[in-house]
Amino acid sequence: MNEITPCLWFDTEGEEAAKLYTSVFPNSKILDVARYGEAGPRPAGTVMTVSFELDGQKFVALNGGPEFTFSEAISFQVSCKTQDEVDAFWSKLSEGGEEGPCGWLKDRFGLSWQIVPTALPKLLGDPDREKSQRVMAAMLKMKKIEIDVLERAAAEA
Repeated sequence: MNEITPCLWFDTEGEEAAKLYTSVFPNSKILDVARYGEAGPRPAGTVMTVSFELDGQKFVALNGGPEFTFSEAISFQVSCKTQDEVDAFWSKLSEGGEEGPCGWLKDRFGLSWQIVPTALPKLLGDPDREKSQRVMAAMLKMKKIEIDVLERAAAEA
């Protein structure tokens, strides 16, 4: 299969975003920074694209101008095994951004993320429908997902 690389359109903040993301995710790095030349459309020497990897997944940040912005129609889901991981990703990615419901947030660049503990789909998929519905009801009251609250909801009789 051909490689699929998400391209994220920024106004001018692509390099700043790539630096943030590579600082948040382990095994991540900036691969290349390309700059606009004399042909434009942006001033020569300004950052055009930043190629980077987040734990082996390649991305490109494009400084394309203010014409397009992010929406919740596209988000990146981060699976977390522990509450400490949830807390760390939530804190770092939501800083300067906006906390949303049910584990969703927007970072300071407006990009949407879902910070999801691996326990959540297991609890929501429990064959005991009443248990899974209690978990759903608890999750719907949260911004950042709290695993212990979900587990307590599942255990209620």
